[in-house]
Amino acid sequence: MSDRESGDDQPQGQSKYHSQPVGLDTTGSGDFDSGQQQQGEQELATKMLQIQSKRFYLDVKQNRRGRFIKVAEIGADGRRSQIFLALSTAAEFRDHLSTFSDFYASLGPPNPENVPEDGKLKSEMMIKDNRRYYLDLKENSRGRFLRVSVSQTITRGGPRSQIAIPAQGMIEFRDALTDLLEEFGTDDGGFKGELPEGRHMRVENKNFYFDIGQNNRGIYMRISEVKTNFRTAITVPEKSWARFRDIFADYCEKMKEGGEKVSVAGGSEAGPNAK
Repeated sequence: MSDRESGDDQPQGQSKYHSQPVGLDTTGSGDFDSGQQQQGEQELATKMLQIQSKRFYLDVKQNRRGRFIKVAEIGADGRRSQIFLALSTAAEFRDHLSTFSDFYASLGPPNPENVPEDGKLKSEMMIKDNRRYYLDLKENSRGRFLRVSVSQTITRGGPRSQIAIPAQGMIEFRDALTDLLEEFGTDDGGFKGELPEGRHMRVENKNFYFDIGQNNRGIYMRISEVKTNFRTAITVPEKSWARFRDIFADYCEKMKEGGEKVSVAGGSEAGPNAK
């Protein structure tokens, strides 16, 4: 999504948000997810903000791994974007919104002759588990806006998910987050320990990387196979690790048994009593 597409490109106007009890389809959030949820996932609360021509849905959700907030942006043209925030990350983001709002308030009127080449007026970064959140207050020919983009460090690159909040709506966005955090707290729940460090092994001309990560769906292992100009990966949910282990162990045992039979067969023919 380009800056022009995601920027503050609508006439300035007041923002507002509405909160509805879960179960009432009056917010229009069904337009975003069509009422479909991940298996075992429960929606606890939702808020809708109207900022200029954009709608933002803040949904507090819970699964067996903990609680998180899904933030969805829907533009006037129907374009949809979304990011996910652990509750602890949402609290940190809320605090950054206050700082960005104060900085925005200190700026004078836009001056086309004094805009940085990349359009960035202020930037911050948050890190949570395997995700990096980039906060950039930007300015282009259509206005000022806060772009929030997310990348997963465990993938070693790849596309980012992002949303863009018109600058004059940052206070309303912060207040909506504050309401949700006051109700549900900042404890993510789920796994509390330290995730194991990544491992690496080389086999002939191939490199294999084993990385452990965590997202809103739980803990997983990403196994990457890397060769020159080639990379592929699979992701294994933590609940399946034991089955993968058992299957590998079974194959190892069968190959070991097969090797022993070949060895025994060969030894009987070449043994000391052979004629």
